[in-house]
Amino acid sequence: MNYATEKQSHSYKRTIMILSVAVLLVVMNTTMFNVALPTILRDFNLSASEGAWIVSGYSIVLAICTITYTRLSDYLPIRGLLITGIGIFGIASILGIFASSFAWLLVARLCQAAGAAAIPGLSMVFASRYIPKRTRGQSMSMIASAASFGFGLGPVVGGWMTNAFDWNYLFIVTLFVLMVIPILFNQLPTEGIRKGQFDVLGGILTGVTITSFLLFISTREWYFIASFLVLAYVLWLRISRAEIPFIQPKLIQNRGYRKLLYISFLGFCTHFAILLLMPIMLEQIYGKSPSLVGMIIFPGAMFSAVAAIYVGRLIDRYGNIRVMVWAAFLLGLSTLIFGFLSPINEYMIMVGYMFTSFGFSSLSSSSTNEVTQILPKEQAAAGIGMKQLTQFVGSATGAVLGGILLELNDSTYTLFDFQFTFFTMAFLMTIAFLFLLSYKKKVASA
Repeated sequence: MNYATEKQSHSYKRTIMILSVAVLLVVMNTTMFNVALPTILRDFNLSASEGAWIVSGYSIVLAICTITYTRLSDYLPIRGLLITGIGIFGIASILGIFASSFAWLLVARLCQAAGAAAIPGLSMVFASRYIPKRTRGQSMSMIASAASFGFGLGPVVGGWMTNAFDWNYLFIVTLFVLMVIPILFNQLPTEGIRKGQFDVLGGILTGVTITSFLLFISTREWYFIASFLVLAYVLWLRISRAEIPFIQPKLIQNRGYRKLLYISFLGFCTHFAILLLMPIMLEQIYGKSPSLVGMIIFPGAMFSAVAAIYVGRLIDRYGNIRVMVWAAFLLGLSTLIFGFLSPINEYMIMVGYMFTSFGFSSLSSSSTNEVTQILPKEQAAAGIGMKQLTQFVGSATGAVLGGILLELNDSTYTLFDFQFTFFTMAFLMTIAFLFLLSYKKKVASA
């Protein structure tokens, strides 16, 4: 590596640090509202599954817009897309400060998601495009570390602000993301506009198909699953016949890549179900205030954020697959800790989330890095976007599924209700682990 290239590489690593700060604030925006969820449920007289749409609705829009931004990055400069997304996110945050009804709050959250979607996906695309492969694992882990820290810091800030002020003030915190716009404008490389076709119809079909699926999970109404099946068929026709479809057929046909998507979906589903369950359990079973809920959750995420620095080095040294196996094992183990030990006292929840957070962030960074290494360079952005889409659909599914399982008895939540839901998540992680072992075997035999 010559001097100019090395200097440029160091500059791009600083850019990764700035992008990680933006990712931190976006993730905080999710977890702050998780802690405030019990208060919001009371304020608007909502059930757990209805309130879960504050989280899952955010995830749906985030998923759809994330793959849209990453697909657009094949044609438009990353810098322009990021600044546009952050601007939308900031305006939506201002709207949320003045929300006085559930509908208003939900609209503000969905608009936030439309802007926030630019940050995590394009950060990964930037890393895959400009960071050398031999050190890319550290960059991916830095982004994952910021996300993990956001998952932990969000509940602390959210709990304190909800107690001291009100949940509307949570939107003020997210306005700080606007400060990174001038920095990114100077740090991000200048890219030209590349010619190409963007499949608008395919993007719309993808969005409404995913929404129909999640509406079915939430409501269990037959017409939503019927519309999902019809839309999925139409989307498949579009993918098969469009010259440059929104979802690339070559990605779907790649068996190894598909298994990584399955693993990511199940991992995110499990993690977000736990994020929904923890604050509700701590309030309903142990009578903890939002601020104490945040303090109990924070150590796990803090541990994960610190450990993620070393995870990046492990990825670069030992490879993605070995880290993925241990990460999936730890995430699955955490569900058993929650299931068996959370009834003992609230500190077992803190211990369980230490395993959850560390396993989740390690799985996220190692699997994303694996995607950038198994796909050709021209498919990397689309592959990351599709993975981000799958992850956010998993997030939304996990939040809704957790709420539904919790309400099966239609009564006051009991310890058994929480244990049953945690053991269901353990079953999902068992399936994810089997997919991972199958993927490992396939790579070993290749």
